[in-house]
Amino acid sequence: MELKPGLSALITGAASGIGKALTLALAEKGVFVTVVDFSDKGKEVAPLAANAASKFHPNSAVPGSIFVKCDVTDSGSLSAAFQKHFATYGGLDICITCAGVSNPIPFEKDDTDGTRSWRHTMNVDLLAVIDSTRLAIRLMESGKKPGAIIHLGSSAGLYPMLFDPLYASAKAGVVMFTRSLVFYKHKGIRVNVLCPEFIETEMGSRIPPKFVQATGGFIPMEKLIQGAFELITDESKAGACLWITNRRGLEYWPSPEEEAKYLVRPARPRRRPAFKFPVNFEIPQSYEKVVIHRLSHNFRSASRIVHASLKQPLKSDHVLVKIIYAGVNASDVNFSSGRYFSGSSEEISSRLPFDAGFEGVGIIAAVGDAVRGLEVGTPAALMTFGSYSEFMSVPSKHVLPVARPDPEVVAMLTSGLTASIALEQAGRMESGKVVLVTAAAGGTGQFAVQLAKLAGNKVVATCGGKDKAALLKNLGVDRVIDYKAEDVKSVLKKEFPKGIDLIYESVGGEMLDLCLNALGVYGRLVVIGMISQYQGEKGWQPSNYTGLCEKLLAKSQTVAGFFLVQYAHFWQQHLDKLFDLFSSGKLKVSIDPKPFLGLQAVADAVEHLHSGKSVGKVVVCIDPTFSRQVAKL
Repeated sequence: MELKPGLSALITGAASGIGKALTLALAEKGVFVTVVDFSDKGKEVAPLAANAASKFHPNSAVPGSIFVKCDVTDSGSLSAAFQKHFATYGGLDICITCAGVSNPIPFEKDDTDGTRSWRHTMNVDLLAVIDSTRLAIRLMESGKKPGAIIHLGSSAGLYPMLFDPLYASAKAGVVMFTRSLVFYKHKGIRVNVLCPEFIETEMGSRIPPKFVQATGGFIPMEKLIQGAFELITDESKAGACLWITNRRGLEYWPSPEEEAKYLVRPARPRRRPAFKFPVNFEIPQSYEKVVIHRLSHNFRSASRIVHASLKQPLKSDHVLVKIIYAGVNASDVNFSSGRYFSGSSEEISSRLPFDAGFEGVGIIAAVGDAVRGLEVGTPAALMTFGSYSEFMSVPSKHVLPVARPDPEVVAMLTSGLTASIALEQAGRMESGKVVLVTAAAGGTGQFAVQLAKLAGNKVVATCGGKDKAALLKNLGVDRVIDYKAEDVKSVLKKEFPKGIDLIYESVGGEMLDLCLNALGVYGRLVVIGMISQYQGEKGWQPSNYTGLCEKLLAKSQTVAGFFLVQYAHFWQQHLDKLFDLFSSGKLKVSIDPKPFLGLQAVADAVEHLHSGKSVGKVVVCIDPTFSRQVAKL
């Protein structure tokens, strides 16, 4: 949802503290706000909000803000407040539940029935939130417009608060209530929860100072407002809990690693393609493919095109895919030299010849008798050896259904999935950090910079050349370092003296050494490749990094390796995510403009990638005739 003038919001607990701050911040954006509060201070806040909103609506027939005095624990009074808002503004776009109290009597010393203590705390902090949500959803559904509901939770709902267990239990209830309402996104309604640590408000001032100091002090109100606006505007975060701390910035909770421990996902239905393509060609008796016939890091000399017979009928569990586009990767030369096979040189040589190419997209041309859920004409992606080929027969379990067999989808495979999964799993990427991506204008780098930016980070990127720098600036990179015009080491030392939080590294050699020195305290460096070391007479040679252990120990740093094959169980999930981001316009995919047509162009494409002149993902069109037919469709 775009925060723009003319939207309307209802905020409970809006007369003071966080509620007041959010009221005024929204009014400054031209949003009409209903101030709901039990305190008469709301009479002072509403005119301030109205004055701010009036700058955007000088001739409006409705007030910029109204105040409704309300006890949120009184269901009738609360319902009347929502109806008042709807009658005034004709709809509801944003609802924020800020009303909250702390427990007035320590639980262990409370001998009462709780009417004025723990029962009241639960009524205000949890039951009223549930009631407000129910009313907000009802209005949003009746208006048939998208809406955002933000609950003010607390870090006390994420971990124990020993000095106020009732408050903690109420906020924990709010967190789980919110996350359990994720299904409302299908109706265009997003429910989210903000969980800040301590903020200097009237309630926050009652927190024992030692607890506040232990967490790094009070959180600036500006940071909380930033978090609220992020949840309102980011349509991909339905059901999300945004944890806000001084120690870690803005971070979504739980992390993917924590969520994976308890979340039991049912078998995911295969993504249905947008449509099936008519298959009006005959399956030939033979086809051509690129094979590696000798081990060498020189791909051209190691490879050749051969004819192969197309065996029919297919094995019962196999699928035949006509390849339209194949992706080129830096590691093609490692594959051609046998680096990805274990065993002695003689054992590896005994595998020759073997099929080349890591990824491709195309159309399913035939299916085996036992295959279910995949049909002829379905667009499909493959990430198995042998994609430099006109046809591939593979087990159906290796087929990844996609919406279209386009070059952009090829880019999302090895390159996009490496970036998405490596940043999440190996990099444990958070929000509010500084992220450095090397070789950022390449196939995988372009994804890494955008995903880091979408996660709310400051992104720094290295590249070589004006065209690449222009691409990265267009992708939203905060600081582009063109190593042909600037010294990377000097820039990092001068502009980022505290070091980098997360580095996505694919160059190796001197660049890796530089990155290790630029890593900050608690920093993480993810190695996804070493392209600078893949070339040369002897190919990939190991390097020594003197003092590496001492560097890591001194600053509690982490270096993690990432190899995509070992994360296959994440492929479909992340491919769907990337395609959804691309389809919604949040993710750009850059394809290198130099055309490579047919299998005979594969070696040229591999050399082009290693020349350092490529910009974006290098793709080979295996069948230009069929690709033009697909483009028309």
